[in-house]
Amino acid sequence: MAYLSMASSIETRRSGRSRLNAGKNLMSEYDVVVVGAGNAACCAALAAAEHGARVLVLERASQPESGGNSRFTAGAIRFAYDGVDDLVTLMPDLTESEIAATDFGSYTEAQFYDDMGRVTDYRTDPELASYLVSESKPTVLWMQQNGVRFAPIWGRQAFKVDGKFKFWGGLTVEAWGGGEGLVDALHGSLAEKGIEIRFGVAAKSLIFDGSTVRGIVGRQGGQAVEISASSVVLAAGGFQANTEWRTRYLGPGWDLSKVRGTRFNTGDGIKMALDIGAMPYGNWSGAHAVAWEYNAPEFGDLAVGDAFQKHSYPFGVVINNDGQRFLDEGADFRNYTYAKYGREILKQPDYSAWQIFDAKVDHLLRDEYRIQQVTKVHANSIEELCARMDGVDTNAALETIRQYNEAVDTTTAFNPNIKDGRSTSGLDINKTNWANTLDEPPFQAYNVTCGLTFTFGGLRIDSKGQVLDTDLVQIPGLYAAGELVGGLFYGNYPGGTGLMAGAVFGKLAGTSAALSRTS
Repeated sequence: MAYLSMASSIETRRSGRSRLNAGKNLMSEYDVVVVGAGNAACCAALAAAEHGARVLVLERASQPESGGNSRFTAGAIRFAYDGVDDLVTLMPDLTESEIAATDFGSYTEAQFYDDMGRVTDYRTDPELASYLVSESKPTVLWMQQNGVRFAPIWGRQAFKVDGKFKFWGGLTVEAWGGGEGLVDALHGSLAEKGIEIRFGVAAKSLIFDGSTVRGIVGRQGGQAVEISASSVVLAAGGFQANTEWRTRYLGPGWDLSKVRGTRFNTGDGIKMALDIGAMPYGNWSGAHAVAWEYNAPEFGDLAVGDAFQKHSYPFGVVINNDGQRFLDEGADFRNYTYAKYGREILKQPDYSAWQIFDAKVDHLLRDEYRIQQVTKVHANSIEELCARMDGVDTNAALETIRQYNEAVDTTTAFNPNIKDGRSTSGLDINKTNWANTLDEPPFQAYNVTCGLTFTFGGLRIDSKGQVLDTDLVQIPGLYAAGELVGGLFYGNYPGGTGLMAGAVFGKLAGTSAALSRTS
């Protein structure tokens, strides 16, 4: 990476130095320039303004498409809480009847930290993970104070059993209105505080004098623009929308994955930092990738939002075009497996898989299974269903389902709110929980492929959110937050942690960038 970017790095240093030598005594236009306008970027801008900084936000997209991947999310956000009192503080609209009908449980800092370790095979950077966990609750409360409303995720994270909802998997809350509601609330808060967002400005390089970042060079309307600043916060997302980069770093076949979110996250923020010697960090061959509608468009569609995802697979069976199961659908709560199973689907013939359900679990399927834009077959017999699944070896699929049905432990009670231990035995790949026989018509199957959410590789930051160079020395004037920060996620990801990490490290980066003016 350093070799590939050497020429542009030298040019960036030279051009930045010549510009600064021509007017090095001039005051910066802004104290902090934030690159990006999603969740992490907005939190950085709000935090910087709180500390008295003059802030400008640069957004590559037009206003309707602004907000990066944040606008495309369902808005779930994971944070540590001790019980229902913490949730009432965050969501004062909760009624007594809603509280009485719900077991919210608790999700302690210890549990959150353990989940970060467990799902990443204990590769997560312990300092980053610890800061994320400890700052998660204070940060969502701070977001609330800045106009973001939250609501419990009934229907997606809690099922009604014996007359009561029970939340599971440590994920309880979402932003009101999902990702679009989150972005609109944050943009509204920026406007209230007089923080300008300039839409249609693509940041291309950093103004850098060889030691310190002094601003941004971008393009707007086909023209180059230069904006000087005391500090820059990069919060422009990962490189998932860059076909060449994801093939280079994630590997063969990833050029054929669907991108769940924005088309604008092409790694520009990462590149401009690497060009001046920033340290790459984290799982560059890893990404958050899920089961996604097979015929979804190349990039996310705001009209559909996150509904192309297909996340009820723990209650069914997943087979490939060879008619074989290839993963444990019930290995854990969906929150802890969905972000890695997209990669497994991408490995299958034709990058395709089918999720199969019978009538027993139809009421458990999420709303995303009810949309019009879905590749679905249904039938009154398994034989007819398998024959209708395009590209699937019918005989092999029927044999797989026969063996699966015979292997199910029907003596253990099925309970979707807990890891119920209702499993199979004797199969090459057993299902660990929520194993039901497929025998009650009507049957339905949904065709899915790999949907890429964001990439895990990025920049290395320190405890102030400041970007480090390849000698692990701070680069003065440069901070980072959001998806382009490396070191948090490896191979997998606990659901809802992306927005939380973006907010926590965005707030940190914005605060540090503002305070650096006086240090």
